[in-house]
Amino acid sequence: MAQLILEPTSTAQWHALVSAAEAASARRLDETLESYLVFLLMRFVARPDLAGRTLALDYLRGSAASGQLRAAQLRDVGDQCLLFSGLYPQHAERRLVRVSYYVELGRGAYGQLAERLRHAGAEMYQQLCQGFVVLMDVLQAMRALSGAPALAPLQSLELWAETGSQGARQQLRACTDATPVVVTTDPQKPH
Repeated sequence: MAQLILEPTSTAQWHALVSAAEAASARRLDETLESYLVFLLMRFVARPDLAGRTLALDYLRGSAASGQLRAAQLRDVGDQCLLFSGLYPQHAERRLVRVSYYVELGRGAYGQLAERLRHAGAEMYQQLCQGFVVLMDVLQAMRALSGAPALAPLQSLELWAETGSQGARQQLRACTDATPVVVTTDPQKPH
């Protein structure tokens, strides 16, 4: 049975949950990414409208927009892709796409923000782009704290092979009692 942890504020509660997921995934986020993840979870906790979004269209609209509208739309696309790939990977299956689709779309959105912004926020979005897979692993570990695996074995294999996700690799290893190995001739793969 899972342990119930109560904190005095919602921020502290989310922080405790993120910390527990970091420990469960054996991944450690730096302070910037950890704080971003806590506030992302707080911002989207009451957003049932997320599931009906077509993120590719939102990405295109955000790319075509300018100024603050562009930044807000691309940030939302990156954030929603992070939530879908981390907390709701079954959403990809229902949409007939792989979880890595959300990883690539989210990284692209954060990467565009990093390239276009000329202030301190650009560095944070670059960190989000580069750390997307680790953030996703932490979110999947958070989901798994309830006792259910975040991914099916085939999803784990695909996600590990396509993104280098160590969380997916660990889930796959637990399912098969073997050490998974991907043989590839593509030097761009993250393995």
